[in-house]
Amino acid sequence: MTSTREHRTRPETASVAETLRVAVEVALPTLAGGVIKRRPKAMAMAGKLQFDRPAVRLLGRLRDRHYGRPLRLRVPGRTVELALSGADVQQLLAGAPTPFSPSTVEKRAALGHFQPHGVLISDAADRPARRRFTEAVLEPGRPLHELATPFTQAIAEESAVLRSAETLDWDTFNVTWWRLVRRIVLGAGARDDATLTDQLERLRLDANWAYLHPRRKQLRARFRERLVAHLGRAEPGSLAAMIAETGEETAPDQVAHWLFAFDAAGMATYRTLALLATHPAALDRAHTELEGADLAEPNQLSYLRACVLDAVRLWPTTPMILRETTDETSWGPAGTTVLIFTPFFHRDPDLPYADRFDPDLWLDGRAAENPALVPFSAGPAICPGRDLVLFCASTMLANLVREQGYEQASGTVLSPERPLPATLDNFHLKLKPVG
Repeated sequence: MTSTREHRTRPETASVAETLRVAVEVALPTLAGGVIKRRPKAMAMAGKLQFDRPAVRLLGRLRDRHYGRPLRLRVPGRTVELALSGADVQQLLAGAPTPFSPSTVEKRAALGHFQPHGVLISDAADRPARRRFTEAVLEPGRPLHELATPFTQAIAEESAVLRSAETLDWDTFNVTWWRLVRRIVLGAGARDDATLTDQLERLRLDANWAYLHPRRKQLRARFRERLVAHLGRAEPGSLAAMIAETGEETAPDQVAHWLFAFDAAGMATYRTLALLATHPAALDRAHTELEGADLAEPNQLSYLRACVLDAVRLWPTTPMILRETTDETSWGPAGTTVLIFTPFFHRDPDLPYADRFDPDLWLDGRAAENPALVPFSAGPAICPGRDLVLFCASTMLANLVREQGYEQASGTVLSPERPLPATLDNFHLKLKPVG
């Protein structure tokens, strides 16, 4: 007898017209923006045309039309499902790595350009050991990392450069952010090695094309050689020092992924700063939290962390979460690809906070009640660097806003008096220090 759960999750088949609309209004804009490395020109266009808004509306109509059941898209030669309910998001993410594996055909093709042995695309045999290594170094579940003290010092020193800028734009912020990231991950000796992250950027731009772009083996070899040299120094006060104690052979690939993820963390931090600059009540709350805090020492900064979480809810840095079934399930045969379009669940019009900045929902239990709010994914494959990212981002923000304010100088208008834009182009967003 078929269970109620199996019956509810059994997919309905999309019409050809519905499949085409999902392709044109959801998949193509997401791919155009750059899944592995954002493309500034495409993001500028997406920001002007607000591509995520019609995508969210489309999926809302499909959910209502198909009663929230998964929708099987008409993709030739593939079984592809689209999740349309929060309960299904919860089931999919809780079921990693089997029967819902994070290692999908698309991810293996894309991430293989620069980290072919990364934990996210590892098979069932290799994944456990690589995940244990990653968690041992990144320490998920620990708000203040073992190396929080040297990291705090690095953040204070690098943020001082940003505080002196007459106008803060993305390029200025990004240069400083990458200096900080290289210090945290690889040590002070890597701070100014922009060549390393430039090489990674070129590989990631290729990765946007997945299997449609040939792999640059020589470039990857040069990147890996440079990365291994930095790791070999095992500088005290950096993640590299912790890595040296593990003897993990695939460490360079795991670190390549961490650098990739820290890029998204920088985007989230900059967007959060823009929200604080344009939401006076939230900035006042942040100032209250910082009263009496010694920023020379690590702080948990719960409210600023919540601000970062809500910025990622509003503008997910991973707009499409993919899973691939390892066995036959109610979703389809083994090898079925399942899509979770996070902007739809994070901006669901039925949510009272859908289009507003509401950090408190991460503090008062409302976010925990909604399994579809997944700024760092969820389940066994949840981002292992989430706590480290939140610490770095909140500490950077604390240093930037404690003694001065900001106002928006350019970009899509952000205001508590109007719905926030569905798509935010951080590349052309400028802030001006005040006070």
